[in-house]
Amino acid sequence: MFLRIYSLLVLAVDLTILLVEIWFSILVACYRTFRPPPLKNLHGEVAMVIGAGRGVGREVAIQLSQLGVSVACVDINRENCQVTAQRASQLSGVARPFICDVTDKNQVVENLQAIQSELGEVTMLLHCCGVPSPRSLMQDPPEIRKTMDVSVLSHFWLLESVLPGMKRVGRGHIVVLSSVAGLSGNATRGGGVPLSTAQFAVQGLAESLHTELRHSNSNIIITLIHVYPFIVGAEVARDLRLRIPSYFGTMPATEAAKRILDGVRRNYAEFSIPGYLLYLGHILRILPKKASFMLRDLLDTGVDFG
Repeated sequence: MFLRIYSLLVLAVDLTILLVEIWFSILVACYRTFRPPPLKNLHGEVAMVIGAGRGVGREVAIQLSQLGVSVACVDINRENCQVTAQRASQLSGVARPFICDVTDKNQVVENLQAIQSELGEVTMLLHCCGVPSPRSLMQDPPEIRKTMDVSVLSHFWLLESVLPGMKRVGRGHIVVLSSVAGLSGNATRGGGVPLSTAQFAVQGLAESLHTELRHSNSNIIITLIHVYPFIVGAEVARDLRLRIPSYFGTMPATEAAKRILDGVRRNYAEFSIPGYLLYLGHILRILPKKASFMLRDLLDTGVDFG
């Protein structure tokens, strides 16, 4: 009898402490919404940017080099990769091109060894090549196997190669970009199911990795970024028709890269670009299915192309 009462008291104390800590974390999160953490200094880091040949990946690589980071520009397209590395180097940065098909495990291992010998141990990994572009969505959708290999499996080959080095140096930052299709289903015509499935998988991978590293007391930070897909130039923006243009619209890759690096430098575990889409995705999950479908139909999140 006394043992049961004691157990109930211990449980009550544990639940009380848990509730207090939850409310405190909520208050801190609200406070940080209006007063974000300071930007950390990235000078001296070695970053491996996957998909640096174009779009957001290119801008991320260039802006990292301006922050004093040694950047390994990784892309399957040799010409684009070399242009990015040359541009970053011209801006007083250290950048080198590395041609690699990240869906090939052997190529990933060989390129990482080349990066380590030339730039040093990789302390930042930014995977920017799994988010579908508007142009690819408007054309024939990619095959299912290629979609999963590029968006999901490549993460495993990269993590297997990079994580041991990060653990050796005692620090690291892994940045995973995902389309907002990973927050809710994607109704893109012809190919939306594989693309959305891949983005959901990426989100699960990031959350699982975060949990694993947290329990291992590792000083490696995981950041999951949900990116609205219409980060484009003006010439592509004309091809898009949005239900509510003023609500969604488009964003230049330069601005998107700046917001990405701002969140990374604040060590956010998860955020979206634009920021409100993360909360919108959570709301869609809480609502009944019929209500969430009605809200999606109203917003029509940019998947109806002109």
